[in-house]
Amino acid sequence: MYRFYKPAIVRLALNLWPPFWGSGISIIRISNDFKRVRIKLKLRWWNKNANRTQYGGSIFSLTDPVYALMLIGLLGRQYYVWDKHAEISFIKPGNSDLYADFIISDSCLNEIIQATAAGEKYFPEFCVQVKNADGEIVSEVKRTLYVRKKPGYRAEADNLKQEELTS
Repeated sequence: MYRFYKPAIVRLALNLWPPFWGSGISIIRISNDFKRVRIKLKLRWWNKNANRTQYGGSIFSLTDPVYALMLIGLLGRQYYVWDKHAEISFIKPGNSDLYADFIISDSCLNEIIQATAAGEKYFPEFCVQVKNADGEIVSEVKRTLYVRKKPGYRAEADNLKQEELTS
């Protein structure tokens, strides 16, 4: 699977994935290094709520797998990456298409790698703002992920630790 885990393939797969496609969610761009993703939620008649604005579930859905998928692309097969917790704050109605920009910085990535080096669990938190066509914030979504090295790769860290202790 990881051999085919390339930004263009992930983008295509997500744009064809029924939960995204049916909700009007599309991946506009994934950077070649998986550190930036831009997503659009199109306002359609079937994803409007009773107030004729974006349905809150669709807004929440557009953020669902993104940070986890980015970290899978950045960390590779050595790590488990799961969504653990999420919460959303609705700030104003979404009366237009909505956009979200997801970013993982080098310092955040380094922090994750260091915190999980010996196989410990780590729970990084990310916050993404969902904005309307005018750039106004419609909602903020906070996501907590679970990241841990897989057992087969923890041994490498344990061996390095043992070498440090004996030298």
